Formats: sequence, C-alpha cells, structure tokens
Amino acid sequence: MARRVVIAGASGFIGQYLCERYRAAGSTVHTIGRSGADASWGDHAAITALLDGADLLVNLAGKSVNCRYTAANRAEIMRSRIDTTRQLAAAIADCQSPPPLWVNSSTATIYRHADDRAMTESTGEIGTGFSVGIATAWEREFFASTLPGTRRVALRMAIVLGDGSALLPLLNLARFGLGGPQLDGRWFSTAKRRAAGTFHEYRATGGHQKFSWVHISDVANIIDFVEANPELAGVLNVAAPGTSDNTSLMRTLRELVRMPVGLPTWRWMLELGSAAINSETELVLKSRWVVPERLTELGYDFDYPELEPALRAIVAERAAR
Repeated sequence: MARRVVIAGASGFIGQYLCERYRAAGSTVHTIGRSGADASWGDHAAITALLDGADLLVNLAGKSVNCRYTAANRAEIMRSRIDTTRQLAAAIADCQSPPPLWVNSSTATIYRHADDRAMTESTGEIGTGFSVGIATAWEREFFASTLPGTRRVALRMAIVLGDGSALLPLLNLARFGLGGPQLDGRWFSTAKRRAAGTFHEYRATGGHQKFSWVHISDVANIIDFVEANPELAGVLNVAAPGTSDNTSLMRTLRELVRMPVGLPTWRWMLELGSAAINSETELVLKSRWVVPERLTELGYDFDYPELEPALRAIVAERAAR
C-alpha cells in the first residue's frame, strides 16, 4: 500500500515542493487548505477522514509574515496558525488510526536578535515582540493537546532558500546594482508600533546581522530524517550549520549574477521601501543566528551545509529553466 501523506497549507513554496517530491516517490498525497484542496478548513469530518490512517501529517498553514504588520494582518497571521493547528489536533483526536507523526512548521525567528552567540534548542533565548509572540503561541497550541498516538515535532525553520523563495527579490536587487548590505540605523517609532511589538530596535550591526538559512531540499530530507528517528520529538532547529551574515550573503549574490557594483541600502531606504511593498524591515535587519544542535548530534548530513554552494545551485536551476 502506498504511503499516505497529508499536507496542510500546501499552496506555498515549501508545500508545493513537498507535494511534488512525495508524489514522485510514489506516495499518495492529500491536501488541506482554503480552496482547491482535498479537504477545506472548517470541515472537521473531511479533515478527520484524510488523517485517519495517514502515515504523515505536515502542517505549513499560515498567512505569510511578508506583509505590513497592520492590526488586521497581525490578527490574521495569528488566527491562521492557531485555528488551523487546533482543527488538526481535534481531527487527530477523532481518528481511529491517527497519523504516527505530525510535523508542524514553526520559525527560527522565535529566538532573540543574536549577534553574540548561536541559538540552539537547549541554550537559545526566546525573544520579544510580535513575531516571537506568534511563534510561541503557535508552538504552545501545537503541543497543547493530548494525542498519545501521534509524535509531534515543531520545525523552527530558518529562511528557506530555493527556486521561488524569498531569495528572488534579493537576486533582483543584486542584478540592478543594489546588492550591497542592508544597514541598520536609527528610525522613529510610534507608541502604537511599540505596543504591538512591531518596531525594529536599532542595533549597530554594520550589515553583519547573522543570516541563518536552509536549502529546501534539506527541509524535505529533515522531515524524512525525523520520520526515521522516533526519538525525535519536540522542537527542532532547521537551519544549515554554515550561518552567514547579510554582507556575505549579498556579496555572494553579486558574484553569482556577475554584478561588480553593490550599493548598500540604509535603514531609511529600507523603511520607505518596505512600506511601499507592504513588508517589514525586521525581515532583513534582525540578526538570526540559529544552529541545528539536535540534528548535528543525531548525525544528519546536510545536502547544503554552506551558503555559497546552495545559492549557486539555485541560480543554476533558475538558469536552466
């Protein structure tokens, strides 16, 4: 009998990659989503039927954080994670044969701004602010229910790189000669943004804010690794061991697109630009230094442990299309 995989929130970059990979391997893949899926959110019976007898559940559902953190967007970012996770837990509780493994997306941004030391699962410090609050609430909901037949692993994913990822806007900046470092600086705040936890506090990193990342092929391989190692449960840092920084990232991108010039982008430019494209400066200015302590201890072998070969492979893949 073919392996049965259920992917919730499969319409995004990672979900589409996993669907194609699992189907190519001969697995039967079902999806849960808002539209065009095998079961829709809010349909408890249909979700339960999909999960009953499944071998693996992967939940990636949630509104993208690459948006402006307005009150409406903040509410939807939270709701889309908490509510869907709660629905999946309720469905699993009603299964006669629940999936033995539930892998849930989380985020490495749960850790504090770190440019002094790496954040591991055992020694990492949880940060503060809106994004961190989302991550902690999501993980709390994920582990809240009693589901004795289902092992649960929360993937604290760093920025996922691949053809179709958040890397593409940075590649375009490099091509147009704007591929210098993104530099932090002082910027005015409002009481409302501070209360909401959405204001990025200035830190003089000089473009050396850490950049933790993981190639999408390793995301898929890590899920396979988790499935094959039943002792793995709880939270798991999904980040390549070769942490880079913003300056090195942008320099490598310039080299790959053969652009000798790379003008830096200052904080005021980032603030104006992010407002124009409905994004937030936190996405490029927060220093994320996350290492895969548990995966390393268990002997996981990364396809792409270092940044330059990963970026080179992605650029080559795009050029071959």
